[in-house]
Amino acid sequence: MPLSTSLPLVIIGAGGHAKVVIELLRASGNFQIAGLIDRDAARSPILGLSIFGTDADLPRLRREGIRHAFVGIGDNLRRLQVGRHVRQVGFEMVNAISPAAVVSDSARLGCGIAVMAGAVINAETRIDDFSVINTCASIDHDCWIGEGAHVAVGCSIAGNVKIGRLAFVGAGATVIPQKTIGENALIGAGACVVRDIPDGARAWGVPAKIKEHRSQNHSG
Repeated sequence: MPLSTSLPLVIIGAGGHAKVVIELLRASGNFQIAGLIDRDAARSPILGLSIFGTDADLPRLRREGIRHAFVGIGDNLRRLQVGRHVRQVGFEMVNAISPAAVVSDSARLGCGIAVMAGAVINAETRIDDFSVINTCASIDHDCWIGEGAHVAVGCSIAGNVKIGRLAFVGAGATVIPQKTIGENALIGAGACVVRDIPDGARAWGVPAKIKEHRSQNHSG
């Protein structure tokens, strides 16, 4: 039997989002997941993988020869902060892209990005580091998804839309062409965005209306 050529990798996070990431990476066949890192090292194994340390163990794992990592944390700000830290420790951040996703050859993807099954990313779209394009989300041509943003399950993002860093677009939301959703904004599930949404705003409904503003206390 030939030896596996998959590379050892550590996943940071051990919750529901990490479960999906584990299966994405296993499906790719490019990596052998060595184990999980979590703030609570006493948590039970998930999908057959043990938690073998906390963030404090990352430098040791890097010295022991694990070069690749992925941050499987659902919270946008936490995922971005941890991802930057893990990269500073010296790990190479990989992408977790489902074989059942469709990603245009002309799309530009950063690192640490999760693209779930059924997602579509169309021509000339840019996806920045540590973003999540969730199950069956559709991102049309010439969009820009900012660092640490999350486009949730079943969203429809039309062409030439910009979604700011750390923004969250809730399940089933629609954004019409050429609109901007600001940094750290939140769009409610099922909303239809027909006008620009400013930084830090919370908006929901059809059409989406701004209801309040989120805290702008986020990583630079």
